[in-house]
Amino acid sequence: MNHSPLPPALPDTDRTRHRRLRDQGSLERAALEAILDAGFTCHLGVVVDGHPMVVPTVYGNDGRSLYFHGSVASRSLIASPEATVCVTVTHIDGLVLARSVFEHGVNYRSAMIYGVPRLVTDPEEKLEGLRRLTEQAAPAQWDYARRPNRKELAATVLLALSLEEASVKIRTGGPDDGDGPDAALGIWAGVLPLISTWGEPETDPLLPAGVEPPDHIAARGGTRLG
Repeated sequence: MNHSPLPPALPDTDRTRHRRLRDQGSLERAALEAILDAGFTCHLGVVVDGHPMVVPTVYGNDGRSLYFHGSVASRSLIASPEATVCVTVTHIDGLVLARSVFEHGVNYRSAMIYGVPRLVTDPEEKLEGLRRLTEQAAPAQWDYARRPNRKELAATVLLALSLEEASVKIRTGGPDDGDGPDAALGIWAGVLPLISTWGEPETDPLLPAGVEPPDHIAARGGTRLG
């Protein structure tokens, strides 16, 4: 495993080059890391049996690689070890409502990661990758719940995708038509923010009485996601 840090700037490749809305693009790796840290679900785009498939799945991130598994897509990637994939992570922060429908938009943070996934076979890396995946969604859960046994690990396919080649775009702010002809229409314009928060934990009805949510789960109720 290569533990050396990746360059602070994202590479400007033919796949990652920003051709539209260049002002929303970023070549800072820190921006990519912030987007990945803010979520735990991604969409894996892959060709399966000659047909495109986009698979939603959870991921883990160690700063160099994105760890994920995707059932049918994972099996297809194992059968085609040289297949390039595209993984996307997107956060919607609000609707940008302008004076005209044409100028409407979305405030968002998005990343597209390209590369050939690597099948994780080393037992230590596999366990660490699954820990990253678990902790990405539920911090502190790895040390609380039972960890995978040998049989479960053998039945799990884990893939690692390098974070070396990625494209990042971020849109913030209000509408862009405040100084144009439509400003005289007297129509409200602005941003309708979208804020996702965790609800209160809902206990499994099959649990024995007296088993309460652990602090790391209970404390997330009402907190913001992303």
